[in-house]
Amino acid sequence: MPKRTDINKVLIIGSGPIIIGQACEFDYSGTQACKALKKLGYEIVLVNSNPATIMTDPETADVTYIEPLNKERLEQIIAKERPDALLPNLGGQSGLNLCAELANAGILDRYQVKVIGVQVDAIERGEDRIEFKKAMNALGIEMARSEVAYTVEEALDIADKLGYPVVLRPAYTMGGVGGGLVYNKDELRTVCARGLQASLVGQVLVEESILGWEELELEVVRDAEGNMITVCFIENIDPLGVHTGDSFCAAPMLTISRELQERLQSQAYAIVESVQVIGGTNVQFAHDPVSDRIIVIEINPRTSRSSALASKATGFPIAMVSAMLAAGLTLKDIPCGKYGTLDKYVPDGDYVVIKFARWAFEKFKGVEDRLGTQMRAVGEVMSIGKNYKEAFQKAIRSLETGRYGLGQIPGLREKSKEQLCRMLAAPSSERHFAMYEALKKGASVEELHEITRVKKWFIEQMKELVEEEKGLLEHRGALPTDQELVRAKKDGFSDKYLSILLDVPEQEIRERRISLGVEESWEGVHVSGTPDSAYYYSTYNAPDKNPVRRDRPKVMILGGGPNRIGQGIEFDYCCVHASLALKKLGFETIMVNCNPETVSTDYDTSDKLYFEPLTLEDVLSIYKKEQPLGVIAQFGGQTPLNLAAELEKNGVRILGTAPSVIDMAEDRDLFRAMMDRLEIPMPESGMATTVEEALEIAHRIGYPVMVRPSYVLGGRGMEVV
Repeated sequence: MPKRTDINKVLIIGSGPIIIGQACEFDYSGTQACKALKKLGYEIVLVNSNPATIMTDPETADVTYIEPLNKERLEQIIAKERPDALLPNLGGQSGLNLCAELANAGILDRYQVKVIGVQVDAIERGEDRIEFKKAMNALGIEMARSEVAYTVEEALDIADKLGYPVVLRPAYTMGGVGGGLVYNKDELRTVCARGLQASLVGQVLVEESILGWEELELEVVRDAEGNMITVCFIENIDPLGVHTGDSFCAAPMLTISRELQERLQSQAYAIVESVQVIGGTNVQFAHDPVSDRIIVIEINPRTSRSSALASKATGFPIAMVSAMLAAGLTLKDIPCGKYGTLDKYVPDGDYVVIKFARWAFEKFKGVEDRLGTQMRAVGEVMSIGKNYKEAFQKAIRSLETGRYGLGQIPGLREKSKEQLCRMLAAPSSERHFAMYEALKKGASVEELHEITRVKKWFIEQMKELVEEEKGLLEHRGALPTDQELVRAKKDGFSDKYLSILLDVPEQEIRERRISLGVEESWEGVHVSGTPDSAYYYSTYNAPDKNPVRRDRPKVMILGGGPNRIGQGIEFDYCCVHASLALKKLGFETIMVNCNPETVSTDYDTSDKLYFEPLTLEDVLSIYKKEQPLGVIAQFGGQTPLNLAAELEKNGVRILGTAPSVIDMAEDRDLFRAMMDRLEIPMPESGMATTVEEALEIAHRIGYPVMVRPSYVLGGRGMEVV
């Protein structure tokens, strides 16, 4: 394949530490970029400061610097390594901001370093609110009414002109950092001061509120010749007012007409051509269903969390292709078995993808569970199904919050319809669960639409699930009819949730459906840019299209699920290394995970990838299909460890650390007994299963005491009292 002859050595800047709004999706992007450029024969110099990432593994780049990401250190590395080019748009906001700083300080010119993938002036047009507005005005593309402020006083004057509420958007930040929706002058003073401090250039856009409009995203890829394709159309199910990183969303767009999608694409192409990004760009629009008005909200001239989602949702590796395009290839140069070449790509999957965010409000005392324009999610899951209901319910059980369906949730179950409707007035992490409960209590689709501005179609789908659940509850204490069980499985009800609803053991549900021939089948998502690579998702709504090889011994690896505080990218790192090591030993490796931001869910990390929830139902189905030598549960953190014992009971061979040993380490009583046998002292303690027992033990020991649950990670629920 042709490539640039004017460069040999490329510098890639990583994203630094994981923070809310900038997480492992950039580790995934940067790692893909390194892979792509090394294949093309370039020497890679990588700079990053995060030790938990695959990106900082010695094999990822030719030279790796684990160093602070600042202008002074970058200049020293550039002076030593003398790279020909800098690729800044795959390392999140850190890479873009540092590129701009290096260019403005004259460092890139001094050492004759070309910027590839995105030009410095394009970064300014995409990130600087004034430049972006000028560019949109020149194109005749509408934006929300807004003005830029450099002081709190200027912001107050602008807000008075626009009328409250207003949205504050600091320049050169990510995940809505420093910004927010404000309803009055006092809120504006606080948020604006924070935003000015967060902005690289001390600039905040004060924008009219378009709360309640639809938020729609396009992932566009452009090459140096101006050829463009739309990789993915994403519909945010939560309306504007909730940051896209927190929004519940679907791909493809499920309620947006073809005509409107074409209008959005036409505007997105004009914007991307104007900004001149080479590679991936995320373009966000707002659409008012009443007036049919479209406005552009913002663009990300770099890979983003949405890019990682779009990549995994479609099988189009945006970061890898972006790196190849930055290196001089065009879309016509990159072969793709399904389309011939990538310039002919169209998103054409016959499945539905759902993204659902994972939050950690329980970790922070006194923090209000409220979602707004500043991103709060610490991770996310992606699920794939043949229809919306199947994918939606699969996403819920992927979250690993102890919920296997939308209902039966303590704290919500006890609330009245009126209490739930009041709760829904402000978006929160519980919004869709509260909507489900409100429908059960008699709220109408129209009522919930008026309160939440979620489109009626999505609420109607939820109402159908509510009606189905009511029918199932009539059989409580016994199995439903065969017809009802089959329908429930096709609509995404998990075995575990049916067990909770019916008060019947999960095993009974599983055995009954298997006897009816109702088992998971799988379909593949084709990976663009490859002849025939694919990864697999389960469904109860289609015949099986999952070829299974039997020519090599297999090992199955259970991933870590969604990122959360206390369980993050370090477990993905371990799972990836397990897969690479086993491949070297000649095993066929099978990865199971549902996190779209990670390297473990890259199509080529393992021999076979199942994009699936980490639940007993899903893992047992894959195990039965693949018949591996066994399953490794010890690298994915607490998620697979908690599954290990149940898997073993169901005949699964656990490789590595045995479930009995895991129990000894996790169960506080068993661990204390072992310490006693070894005569190793421990603090005095006791195990409690009720509050009364806990009070009695605490009284005996004397306060203060440490309260720590068994089978948790990262100190969740742990407290000095």
